[in-house]
Amino acid sequence: MKKLRYIIALLIVVLQLNAQNKKKVLLMNGVAHIGNGTIIENSYIGIDDGKINLVTDAKTSKVDPSAYDTIINIEGKHVYPAVISPNNILGLQEAEAVRPTSDYSETGGINPNVRSLVAFNTDSKILPTVKTNGVLYTHCTPRSGLICGSSSILATEGWNWEDAVLKADDGIHVNFPKSIQKQGWWAEPEPSNKNSKFDEELKALTKFFEDASAYCKTSNPSEKNLRFEAMRCVFNGQCNLYLNANTAKDIMMAVNFAKSFNIAKPVIIGGKESWKITAFLKSNKIPVILNRLHDLPDHAEDDIDITFKTPALLQKDSVLFCLQFEGDMEAMQSRNLPFLAGTSVTYGLTKEQALQSITLNTAKILGVEGMIGSLEVNKLASIVVSEGDLLDMKTNHVVLAYIKGKSVNLRNEQYLLYQKYKTKYGLK
Repeated sequence: MKKLRYIIALLIVVLQLNAQNKKKVLLMNGVAHIGNGTIIENSYIGIDDGKINLVTDAKTSKVDPSAYDTIINIEGKHVYPAVISPNNILGLQEAEAVRPTSDYSETGGINPNVRSLVAFNTDSKILPTVKTNGVLYTHCTPRSGLICGSSSILATEGWNWEDAVLKADDGIHVNFPKSIQKQGWWAEPEPSNKNSKFDEELKALTKFFEDASAYCKTSNPSEKNLRFEAMRCVFNGQCNLYLNANTAKDIMMAVNFAKSFNIAKPVIIGGKESWKITAFLKSNKIPVILNRLHDLPDHAEDDIDITFKTPALLQKDSVLFCLQFEGDMEAMQSRNLPFLAGTSVTYGLTKEQALQSITLNTAKILGVEGMIGSLEVNKLASIVVSEGDLLDMKTNHVVLAYIKGKSVNLRNEQYLLYQKYKTKYGLK
């Protein structure tokens, strides 16, 4: 009997939480940055059952606020779609210096069957710190080896990975063999030499793709091969093939490699020299997930700020791209992704184009533009409200956020420590 009472009490709590999450919410009078280039200066944005059911201009449309359970006046504040961090190990690593907290790589060189999804840690202490800057989704990505495994798109809040997942196994990641191997220190663009293992690595990659392609042409093989099975979605066009390549030569080789196997959805990750071959990328309809902008050029003859200017050069030539934060301390630094977009504004993009590079463009490349990426009716109500400019580190202050219509807790470890010591030393 006592056990039954506990079960009933738990059911009541669950039903109450579910009802709370399904409340109809109206955000009034904010400056809405839709994510597709449009701005509504005085907006009404409605949320119903986890989705956006209203996006309109308060000056030109009549809206009955009484139709909503909760009305929030955000006059003077800015509303944005959720920021998406692509190609990241957020949730797969807690502390770089502590190896047991890293779970993003697997033994062996060819592991398309490895799923980063099941290693995603929703209890990570880093996740709350990225939410406070508006990063509400991450592209959980495996690393290491020639073929790393499959990535997935997850929310930065949830009880477990099953609760957080938005799209499972969206693509297979390949570290395409590098034709040139850099030899210099991190700040030295030269010297660099031919990669002595290039031919061997390319041969191994080609052999695996040939075998996997032949296997996948059989709908019901007599003996299942888990590595080949993982490649089915690549060959049938249901998921992306992510090719890590940076030099112009390697990018072109990677794209031609994908074309030789009739891969429908190749995506370049890195693309440091993509600005040199924009015509090639455009004609082949190849999107690019760009390396972090705060970086040095690889060649002495390049402009010192070429990485800052690359987004504008791709935008000018109509190449679909988005921004990422792969590199040192990328999990914790992914909170600064909006500010990379802000840097691109200084070097040629408009603010709305820069916003697209971390929202709608990313959603398009990852194949989730029907669910997230912009503030549009019937998309998931994943929304960020800031007192200032989301892309400006000096004014960005996220005060409200929703994931699938559920209010997000914006407190993190740093905030709690700030409150603790502010009280301790009597600061106001």
